[in-house]
Amino acid sequence: MASTSSSTPAAEVEERGRKRKRAAGAAPTQPSEWRTRREHEIYSSRLLEAIRLVRAGPSSAAAAKAAPTRSRAVREAADRALAVAARGRTHWSRAILASHRRRLQAAHRARLRAPASPPPRHGASAAKGTAALPPVARKAMVLGRLVPGCRKLSFPTLLAETTDYIAALQMQVRAMTALAEALSAVSSSSSGAGSSPSSSPA
Repeated sequence: MASTSSSTPAAEVEERGRKRKRAAGAAPTQPSEWRTRREHEIYSSRLLEAIRLVRAGPSSAAAAKAAPTRSRAVREAADRALAVAARGRTHWSRAILASHRRRLQAAHRARLRAPASPPPRHGASAAKGTAALPPVARKAMVLGRLVPGCRKLSFPTLLAETTDYIAALQMQVRAMTALAEALSAVSSSSSGAGSSPSSSPA
């Protein structure tokens, strides 16, 4: 009896240590504080700089003809600024930055060689495979496709990444709305000042 009672405290300490290790290993990615004013200011500055770089491109008739390309470039710049503001703390931010690097490398290779034929699509086989999954697993698979870089994550980590990604997108919408309103106010004030009639001498 004495040996059992003397070994109990040591066993409890060891069990608590194992629980702490398991909790630390299973902890999901810590979400960014996207609702704070500081994060909003950091992203707004990065977004403004990214849009300036996009607008610094060729402004000619060719650029006007490529308006859809310009709008896509603005959207990609906004997403890239969002990923940079996340500082690589999440799977989705690292996936966006990696996707941008792969896109640049693919564009560079495409300029060096003739365009290759597009890879075959396997949509039918993929649909057959997902039909046999449980409903929760199918929804998790769809959710993993919507959030960048989250196709092969565990379900708790996927939920944590989705929560952080939604909060980041909400902050992105607020920042872009405020930026659009500020640019609209500056444009209207400058146009109003330019169209105001000059006072004629008496």
